[in-house]
Amino acid sequence: MATRLVQVTMKARDDDAVGRFWADALGWGVSSEGPSVTNVEPKNFSYPDPTAVCVDVLAVPEPKTVKNRVHLDLATTSAAHQAELVARLQALGATPADVGQGDVPWTVLADPEGNEFCVLEPREIYRDTGPIAAVVVDCLDPRAMARFWGEAMDWTVHEVTDGHASLRSAKGVGPYLEFVRTPDPKTGLNRVHLDVRPYPGDDHSAEVARLKALGATDADVGQGDVHWAVLADPEGNEFCVLTPL
Repeated sequence: MATRLVQVTMKARDDDAVGRFWADALGWGVSSEGPSVTNVEPKNFSYPDPTAVCVDVLAVPEPKTVKNRVHLDLATTSAAHQAELVARLQALGATPADVGQGDVPWTVLADPEGNEFCVLEPREIYRDTGPIAAVVVDCLDPRAMARFWGEAMDWTVHEVTDGHASLRSAKGVGPYLEFVRTPDPKTGLNRVHLDVRPYPGDDHSAEVARLKALGATDADVGQGDVHWAVLADPEGNEFCVLTPL
Protein backbone atom coordinates (compact mmCIF):
# COMPACT_ATOMS: atom_id res chain seq x y z
CA MET A 1 0.00 0.00 0.00
CA ALA A 2 1.00 3.61 -0.46
CA THR A 3 -0.34 7.11 -0.78
CA ARG A 4 0.54 9.95 -3.12
CA LEU A 5 0.31 13.71 -2.76
CA VAL A 6 -2.71 14.90 -4.73
CA GLN A 7 -3.38 18.42 -3.51
CA VAL A 8 -2.46 21.26 -1.22
CA THR A 9 -5.29 22.72 0.83
CA MET A 10 -5.31 26.39 1.82
CA LYS A 11 -7.67 27.98 4.27
CA ALA A 12 -9.03 31.41 3.39
CA ARG A 13 -11.71 33.80 4.52
CA ASP A 14 -12.78 34.19 0.89
CA ASP A 15 -12.20 30.88 -0.87
CA ASP A 16 -13.57 32.14 -4.18
CA ALA A 17 -11.23 35.14 -4.37
CA VAL A 18 -8.14 33.21 -3.27
CA GLY A 19 -9.03 30.31 -5.55
CA ARG A 20 -9.40 32.60 -8.54
CA PHE A 21 -6.09 34.26 -7.74
CA TRP A 22 -4.31 30.91 -7.80
CA ALA A 23 -6.13 29.78 -10.94
CA ASP A 24 -5.00 32.95 -12.73
CA ALA A 25 -1.51 32.67 -11.25
CA LEU A 26 -1.03 29.10 -12.45
CA GLY A 27 -3.04 29.31 -15.66
CA TRP A 28 -5.39 26.63 -14.36
CA GLY A 29 -9.15 26.25 -14.15
CA VAL A 30 -11.42 26.76 -11.16
CA SER A 31 -14.45 24.79 -9.98
CA SER A 32 -16.26 23.95 -6.75
CA GLU A 33 -17.14 20.58 -5.23
CA GLY A 34 -19.45 22.22 -2.70
CA PRO A 35 -20.17 25.32 -0.64
CA SER A 36 -17.09 27.08 0.76
CA VAL A 37 -14.68 24.99 -1.32
CA THR A 38 -12.89 26.20 -4.45
CA ASN A 39 -10.87 23.69 -6.47
CA VAL A 40 -7.96 24.79 -8.66
CA GLU A 41 -6.48 22.33 -11.16
CA PRO A 42 -5.07 22.28 -14.70
CA LYS A 43 -7.62 22.59 -17.47
CA ASN A 44 -8.76 19.25 -18.94
CA PHE A 45 -7.06 17.49 -16.03
CA SER A 46 -7.95 13.92 -15.07
CA TYR A 47 -7.70 13.96 -11.25
CA PRO A 48 -5.68 12.53 -9.62
CA ASP A 49 -2.60 12.53 -11.82
CA PRO A 50 1.06 12.86 -10.78
CA THR A 51 1.71 15.56 -13.39
CA ALA A 52 0.16 18.13 -11.05
CA VAL A 53 -0.57 18.75 -7.38
CA CYS A 54 -3.88 20.59 -7.26
CA VAL A 55 -4.91 23.40 -4.91
CA ASP A 56 -8.08 23.33 -2.80
CA VAL A 57 -9.16 26.49 -0.99
CA LEU A 58 -11.46 26.10 2.03
CA ALA A 59 -13.42 28.95 3.58
CA VAL A 60 -12.76 29.57 7.29
CA PRO A 61 -13.69 32.54 9.49
CA GLU A 62 -10.22 32.94 11.06
CA PRO A 63 -7.71 35.34 9.48
CA LYS A 64 -4.09 34.39 8.84
CA THR A 65 -1.87 35.45 11.76
CA VAL A 66 1.53 33.73 11.38
CA LYS A 67 3.89 32.72 8.59
CA ASN A 68 2.75 29.54 6.88
CA ARG A 69 4.90 26.44 7.31
CA VAL A 70 3.81 25.15 3.89
CA HIS A 71 4.11 27.21 0.72
CA LEU A 72 4.38 26.92 -3.04
CA ASP A 73 7.44 27.68 -5.16
CA LEU A 74 6.63 28.71 -8.73
CA ALA A 75 8.91 27.78 -11.63
CA THR A 76 10.24 30.13 -14.32
CA THR A 77 12.18 29.49 -17.51
CA SER A 78 14.26 32.67 -17.80
CA ALA A 79 15.07 35.91 -15.99
CA ALA A 80 12.61 37.69 -18.26
CA HIS A 81 9.90 35.12 -17.45
CA GLN A 82 10.55 35.55 -13.72
CA ALA A 83 10.22 39.34 -13.97
CA GLU A 84 7.09 39.07 -16.12
CA LEU A 85 5.50 36.55 -13.75
CA VAL A 86 6.20 38.68 -10.67
CA ALA A 87 4.66 41.71 -12.37
CA ARG A 88 1.61 39.72 -13.49
CA LEU A 89 1.08 38.24 -10.02
CA GLN A 90 1.26 41.68 -8.42
CA ALA A 91 -1.31 42.92 -10.92
CA LEU A 92 -3.53 40.03 -9.78
CA GLY A 93 -3.25 41.15 -6.14
CA ALA A 94 -0.03 39.62 -4.82
CA THR A 95 2.17 41.76 -2.58
CA PRO A 96 5.89 41.60 -1.64
CA ALA A 97 6.55 39.55 1.50
CA ASP A 98 9.47 39.52 3.92
CA VAL A 99 10.08 36.17 5.59
CA GLY A 100 13.67 36.99 6.44
CA GLN A 101 14.95 35.83 3.06
CA GLY A 102 17.54 38.58 2.71
CA ASP A 103 19.29 39.02 -0.65
CA VAL A 104 18.20 36.03 -2.73
CA PRO A 105 17.64 35.44 -6.46
CA TRP A 106 14.01 34.47 -5.99
CA THR A 107 11.09 36.75 -5.17
CA VAL A 108 8.86 36.23 -2.15
CA LEU A 109 5.25 37.33 -2.53
CA ALA A 110 1.97 36.80 -0.68
CA ASP A 111 -1.43 36.10 -2.18
CA PRO A 112 -4.41 38.39 -1.41
CA GLU A 113 -4.86 36.81 2.05
CA GLY A 114 -1.17 36.82 2.94
CA ASN A 115 -0.19 33.25 2.04
CA GLU A 116 3.50 33.41 1.22
CA PHE A 117 4.93 31.88 -1.94
CA CYS A 118 8.13 32.16 -3.99
CA VAL A 119 8.73 32.91 -7.64
CA LEU A 120 12.00 31.14 -8.32
CA GLU A 121 14.77 32.15 -10.66
CA PRO A 122 15.25 29.67 -13.53
CA ARG A 123 16.57 26.31 -12.30
CA GLU A 124 17.27 23.32 -14.50
CA ILE A 125 15.81 20.89 -11.96
CA TYR A 126 12.38 22.47 -12.31
CA ARG A 127 12.31 22.67 -16.10
CA ASP A 128 9.53 20.06 -16.43
CA THR A 129 7.50 20.43 -13.23
CA GLY A 130 4.74 22.63 -14.59
CA PRO A 131 3.94 26.01 -12.98
CA ILE A 132 4.46 24.70 -9.45
CA ALA A 133 8.12 23.82 -8.98
CA ALA A 134 7.76 22.54 -5.42
CA VAL A 135 5.54 22.31 -2.39
CA VAL A 136 7.82 23.41 0.44
CA VAL A 137 7.44 22.52 4.13
CA ASP A 138 9.38 24.20 6.95
CA CYS A 139 10.75 21.67 9.41
CA LEU A 140 13.27 21.09 12.17
CA ASP A 141 14.73 17.86 10.78
CA PRO A 142 14.67 17.32 6.99
CA ARG A 143 16.23 13.88 7.33
CA ALA A 144 13.49 12.64 9.64
CA MET A 145 10.79 14.17 7.47
CA ALA A 146 12.24 12.51 4.36
CA ARG A 147 12.21 9.16 6.14
CA PHE A 148 8.57 9.52 7.17
CA TRP A 149 7.21 10.95 3.91
CA GLY A 150 9.38 8.66 1.81
CA GLU A 151 7.65 5.69 3.45
CA ALA A 152 4.24 7.34 3.69
CA MET A 153 4.10 7.91 -0.06
CA ASP A 154 5.43 6.03 -3.08
CA TRP A 155 7.41 9.09 -4.16
CA THR A 156 11.15 8.86 -4.73
CA VAL A 157 13.54 10.58 -2.32
CA HIS A 158 15.97 12.63 -4.44
CA GLU A 159 18.09 14.54 -1.93
CA VAL A 160 18.61 14.44 1.82
CA THR A 161 20.91 16.75 3.77
CA ASP A 162 20.80 18.31 7.20
CA GLY A 163 19.24 21.41 5.67
CA HIS A 164 17.06 20.16 2.84
CA ALA A 165 15.26 17.10 1.51
CA SER A 166 13.26 16.58 -1.67
CA LEU A 167 10.90 13.96 -3.05
CA ARG A 168 9.10 13.59 -6.38
CA SER A 169 6.61 11.22 -7.93
CA ALA A 170 8.27 7.97 -8.90
CA LYS A 171 7.03 8.65 -12.43
CA GLY A 172 9.38 11.64 -12.65
CA VAL A 173 6.66 14.17 -13.34
CA GLY A 174 4.99 17.05 -11.50
CA PRO A 175 6.34 19.21 -8.68
CA TYR A 176 8.73 18.25 -5.90
CA LEU A 177 7.87 17.99 -2.22
CA GLU A 178 10.66 19.68 -0.29
CA PHE A 179 11.51 20.01 3.39
CA VAL A 180 13.64 22.97 4.42
CA ARG A 181 15.22 23.29 7.83
CA THR A 182 14.06 26.25 9.89
CA PRO A 183 14.59 27.06 13.57
CA ASP A 184 11.05 28.33 13.99
CA PRO A 185 8.75 26.01 15.92
CA LYS A 186 5.25 25.16 14.71
CA THR A 187 2.53 27.21 16.39
CA GLY A 188 -1.16 26.45 16.07
CA LEU A 189 -2.83 24.67 13.17
CA ASN A 190 -1.26 24.93 9.74
CA ARG A 191 -3.26 27.17 7.41
CA VAL A 192 -1.89 25.25 4.44
CA HIS A 193 -1.64 21.47 4.54
CA LEU A 194 -1.04 18.41 2.38
CA ASP A 195 -3.70 15.96 1.22
CA VAL A 196 -2.64 12.43 0.27
CA ARG A 197 -4.76 9.70 -1.27
CA PRO A 198 -4.37 5.91 -1.41
CA TYR A 199 -4.74 4.11 -4.72
CA PRO A 200 -7.95 2.50 -6.02
CA GLY A 201 -8.65 -0.77 -4.28
CA ASP A 202 -6.54 0.03 -1.21
CA ASP A 203 -8.10 -0.18 2.23
CA HIS A 204 -8.41 3.31 3.74
CA SER A 205 -8.42 2.15 7.36
CA ALA A 206 -5.42 -0.09 6.80
CA GLU A 207 -3.54 2.77 5.14
CA VAL A 208 -4.28 5.09 8.06
CA ALA A 209 -3.03 2.40 10.46
CA ARG A 210 0.15 2.00 8.38
CA LEU A 211 0.83 5.74 8.53
CA LYS A 212 0.37 5.72 12.30
CA ALA A 213 2.85 2.86 12.57
CA LEU A 214 5.32 5.06 10.69
CA GLY A 215 4.91 7.85 13.24
CA ALA A 216 1.77 9.78 12.29
CA THR A 217 -0.72 10.68 14.99
CA ASP A 218 -4.42 11.55 15.05
CA ALA A 219 -5.16 15.27 14.67
CA ASP A 220 -8.28 17.26 15.49
CA VAL A 221 -8.75 20.34 13.32
CA GLY A 222 -12.48 20.54 14.00
CA GLN A 223 -13.28 18.24 11.09
CA GLY A 224 -16.14 16.46 12.85
CA ASP A 225 -17.56 13.29 11.29
CA VAL A 226 -15.92 13.06 7.87
CA HIS A 227 -15.04 10.21 5.52
CA TRP A 228 -11.34 11.06 5.42
CA ALA A 229 -8.77 10.89 8.21
CA VAL A 230 -6.83 13.82 9.65
CA LEU A 231 -3.36 12.96 10.90
CA ALA A 232 -0.19 14.82 11.83
CA ASP A 233 3.32 13.94 10.70
CA PRO A 234 6.17 13.51 13.24
CA GLU A 235 6.64 17.30 13.47
CA GLY A 236 2.94 17.95 14.01
CA ASN A 237 2.03 19.10 10.49
CA GLU A 238 -1.58 18.18 9.87
CA PHE A 239 -2.45 16.29 6.69
CA CYS A 240 -5.52 14.53 5.34
CA VAL A 241 -5.71 10.96 4.13
CA LEU A 242 -8.47 11.03 1.56
CA THR A 243 -10.40 7.97 0.44
CA PRO A 244 -8.86 5.78 -2.30
CA LEU A 245 -9.38 7.02 -5.86
